[in-house]
Amino acid sequence: MLLIPTEVKSWDGATKAISSMWAADSLRGRFARGAFWSLIGAVISQGSLLAASVVTARLLGRERFGEYGMIQSTVGMFGVFAGMGLGLTATKYVAELRVTNPGRAGRIIALSTAVALGTGTAAVLALLAVAPWLAASTLNAPHLSTELRIAAGVLFLNALSGTQSGVLAGFEAFRAIARVNLIRGVLTFPLAVAGVLLWNLRGAVTALVAAAAVGWILNHFAIHAECRRSSVPVRWESFWTDRAILWRFSLPAFLGGAMTSPAIWAASSILVNQPHGYAEMGLFSAANQWRTAVAFLPSLFSQPLLSMLSNVGVGDLRSFRKLLRANLLLSFGLSALIAAPIVFCSSWIMRAYGRHFLAGRPVLILLVLATVISSTAAVIGQAIASLDRMWWAFILNSIWALVLIASAIILVPRYGAVGLAEAFVASYSVHALTVSTYARVQIRNRLVRPGPALRGCCDAPNSKND
Repeated sequence: MLLIPTEVKSWDGATKAISSMWAADSLRGRFARGAFWSLIGAVISQGSLLAASVVTARLLGRERFGEYGMIQSTVGMFGVFAGMGLGLTATKYVAELRVTNPGRAGRIIALSTAVALGTGTAAVLALLAVAPWLAASTLNAPHLSTELRIAAGVLFLNALSGTQSGVLAGFEAFRAIARVNLIRGVLTFPLAVAGVLLWNLRGAVTALVAAAAVGWILNHFAIHAECRRSSVPVRWESFWTDRAILWRFSLPAFLGGAMTSPAIWAASSILVNQPHGYAEMGLFSAANQWRTAVAFLPSLFSQPLLSMLSNVGVGDLRSFRKLLRANLLLSFGLSALIAAPIVFCSSWIMRAYGRHFLAGRPVLILLVLATVISSTAAVIGQAIASLDRMWWAFILNSIWALVLIASAIILVPRYGAVGLAEAFVASYSVHALTVSTYARVQIRNRLVRPGPALRGCCDAPNSKND
């Protein structure tokens, strides 16, 4: 009789268990596949982005890097109006309808794309028109008007890419999303370095436009492939018939997002209008790159969440709660695990940007703490979205924005970049408390009386072709 070592048996059993979980068409299997492909793209792309930010900061210097960060914040603020909550809309409705009503899912893809083209164009025209006034009056830097106009390209392409990513997430095509993130991230580093060396700050902004263009092209081909695979016809001739979802879901999603980037931009504007404001903004921008890094993996691992909550939420409250609880623990654990070594190495990290950035160590620590809180709260926000409670999401985001701006008004004049980081901690702490309280009430109510999101699929007909 052949004796097999216990270690080999255990390894073989673990391998079989992982393989069966990966292949299973269950919540666990679907989530594992989505999270795995998200991780693959995240590790390489986020590493490239961080490397690009370090090199860009060293080449530009503290003050110019602060200007670069403020341009990105301004693009983010206008990007809210360009995106109009359409990525979230596409994820939710494509996830709900791709099997039960593929014809309607195709119309919603067309609707989201068409509206994104319109709102993206409008936002670009607005930025081009107000760039000189904005640079002189609000940013206290009249020389940045040209860079803001170049950044309009990023604004338009990101509006389209956000909708495209939402469509792919609705299909649970996380392997395709990972591939796009990976290629875009890898190209960002050489583009950023070449741009700064050739054209200084304008080159850095131009590199952002080029990277965004690559992402849009790759997303375009990925969506066509997923539509063919799932037999979802994109119907441009009748897309406007589903316009009601723009009011019911997209508008409150947009308004909720409209509280985020403009609030951050307003708080940042308070900082750059202080004495030595752009030098302080340079510290904040460098530390903020690591806030994004801490949030990136938790957000990618929870990327399947809205699609899956929307998909299983129709009549299956037990699975809904189980999936939400698991993602809360995962998001908190991941963000805390990533944050701990960043805090420990904070002095070395900030010194890597240049010796003048070392004073930003407390900023980095505070922003990392704020991100652990916000990453956990973001999972609850996705649950609220899946339950079609977007108007309440708007109200809760408004409270967060008010706390952030009020805290910045009080803290920034006294403490500079550290004060802005403290404002982030305060606002996200309040936000975590308010969203968790509201979600708990909503789920408890559904235990007694199932709501619309758990009774049916957005009132969609049962016909698969509609």
